[in-house]
Amino acid sequence: MSGRQESQRDQDRTRAHRPRTISTAWLERGQTTQDFVVGIGVFLLAIAFVFSFFPALVTPYDSSVGGAETAQADRIADRIVNDTSTGTPNELNETEFDKRYRSGDLTEELGLRSSNDNAIDQVNVTVTELNETVAIDDDWTAGDAYDDQAAASSARIVTTNDGSDCEPACRLVVRVW
Repeated sequence: MSGRQESQRDQDRTRAHRPRTISTAWLERGQTTQDFVVGIGVFLLAIAFVFSFFPALVTPYDSSVGGAETAQADRIADRIVNDTSTGTPNELNETEFDKRYRSGDLTEELGLRSSNDNAIDQVNVTVTELNETVAIDDDWTAGDAYDDQAAASSARIVTTNDGSDCEPACRLVVRVW
């Protein structure tokens, strides 16, 4: 062994050792396993609460109209255009429209559901100008009165056989609720 290593060893033996210190930081913090479990539990409950109400935040206005009503409105609009057509695509015959839909029973004419002669499905058919929401005149409305309630609607761009009411075209709107 070299002299240097021996002197180092001698110094280590003669040096006074200081007493070992014990860390007491965990005793002063006051956090126990129960505190940790409570904290994690509160955190998980908060996350579950956020995720359970997240769909309500994304879709704040839930519609009471389902896919069946939308399909029914689309079917009725197609049937009206087909039944009152003049032979030209999407051109409605006013006389035929009046005869079939204004004078008749829409429940029977359109195949709507009813029970004991009471209509279950309510329907409103209106022909409006393209940029308007009210009917051209009373000759182009049929069915139940529509008062801005939740309803499934379907629209078709049409013309009329006389051409004076719709320049350049009109909108056939069918609402079902």
